Amino acid sequence: MRPHLLALLAKEPAHGYELKQALEQTFGSAYPSPNIGQIYVTLGRLEKDGLVRAVDVEQSNRPNKKVYYLTAKGRESLEAWVDEPTEGPRVRDEFFMKLVLAPLTGIADRMALISRQRRHYLSLMSDLNDLLSSTAPTDRVAMLLIEGAMLHLQADLDWLERCQEDLA
Repeated sequence: MRPHLLALLAKEPAHGYELKQALEQTFGSAYPSPNIGQIYVTLGRLEKDGLVRAVDVEQSNRPNKKVYYLTAKGRESLEAWVDEPTEGPRVRDEFFMKLVLAPLTGIADRMALISRQRRHYLSLMSDLNDLLSSTAPTDRVAMLLIEGAMLHLQADLDWLERCQEDLA
């Protein structure tokens, strides 16, 4: 969440609730709505690290609000995040570890593990299909996120098929 908030603050200063709304508006229904408490905790840490600074803004008939600004150090951190490649495929897959190790203990059958994982992935795929069908066609960002998740999930399903073939 740190770089996401820094990116929004690079666009314009904002207070916590505005940042929550901006995340929701930017990513739509495809991205879980962030918890406002988590946003403020993250902003506090960013401030402590010198990546943002907060300014109290007076409001008539209401308590002051803190508006956060990106610092030069924050911009450097954001640029480093943007320039850094994102993690690729996982070699240490948790399910694969279960698939290899659990049968050694005698507490699980590989084919049962694969079947259970396939049912889970198919359920997730169904949820993503429902989410995609309820997403407005004009919400391209949300649609791309959902479609990307579906493609990753399809690859995981294909990989499970391969595991079943090779380990049967």
